[in-house]
Amino acid sequence: MSKDLRIVFMGTPDFAVESLKILVENNYNIVGVITAPDKPAGRGQKLQQSAVKIYAEQVNLNILQPTNLKSEDFLAELKALNANLQIVVAFRMLPEAVWNMPQFGTFNLHASLLPQYRGAAPINWAIINGEKLTGVTTFFLQHKIDTGDIIDQQKVIIEPNETAGELHDKLMTIGSKLVLKTVQAIENNTIKTIPQNSNQELKEAFKIFKPDCKIDWNLPIDIIHNKVRGLSPYPTAWTTLMNKENKELLSLKIFKTLPVFENHQLEPKTIIATKNTIKIAVHGGYIEIVELQLEGKKRMDVPALLNGFNINQYQLID
Repeated sequence: MSKDLRIVFMGTPDFAVESLKILVENNYNIVGVITAPDKPAGRGQKLQQSAVKIYAEQVNLNILQPTNLKSEDFLAELKALNANLQIVVAFRMLPEAVWNMPQFGTFNLHASLLPQYRGAAPINWAIINGEKLTGVTTFFLQHKIDTGDIIDQQKVIIEPNETAGELHDKLMTIGSKLVLKTVQAIENNTIKTIPQNSNQELKEAFKIFKPDCKIDWNLPIDIIHNKVRGLSPYPTAWTTLMNKENKELLSLKIFKTLPVFENHQLEPKTIIATKNTIKIAVHGGYIEIVELQLEGKKRMDVPALLNGFNINQYQLID
């Protein structure tokens, strides 16, 4: 006998929208959507709505935007929705009073093959660490973050030059299908869970800050290349250029590179520029820069930058 599901969906960014959308399109009863409060953004500091809120409004869903998930008012509002299942995709950490509320529990979609890459930035770290395989996992929430019993997983191959942004979009779509499959299993009472196996070396997916994004040109070629693509398009790998004459410093964001494996005797950080290309000498070859953004400029490809900028007047500094 199938269960009559009343679902509360919790999520904020684009990554979550696809999962909410697939549930709506399959006619599930979404009794509430919990998303982040509107936040001021941009130069005008206009209030910006989350991607989930924008979609939820388009399909006339009931939206809650609590600032405090532990407040009595919010907990009363949530309880009044009378949901029996909660689904979390790219939201914040929930108190037990929230995740323990519904009859059939609360499950989360995580963008890694748990227990590997628990934490805030699993897509970025999988690429930074040079993984060739990742995936998505649905699991029931419990006290410690990203540690609950696994419901289902889907493996995904990471392509050699794939960026975090490209992998994000791939996992977003595959993840939404896994959310639907998980809901169907809960609905039909065919769900089976397994505890996470923590008896192995676990790699963490810590939140990434700006200092973590600085490129160390003394590292091997593959590590630099993986770092650039693992941080692209956000939060973005960066380095510093110094004008050889006036010592002016310029920050340079790098979005896309290609590794050129070749023996040479040049010092790391040496810039080799032609009319249309920029290559940086590193251990094991050269990092060819494909897309970049000079401080105060727009993101562009290398030929466009070199059209009005003399890179040979600059050197890379640590």
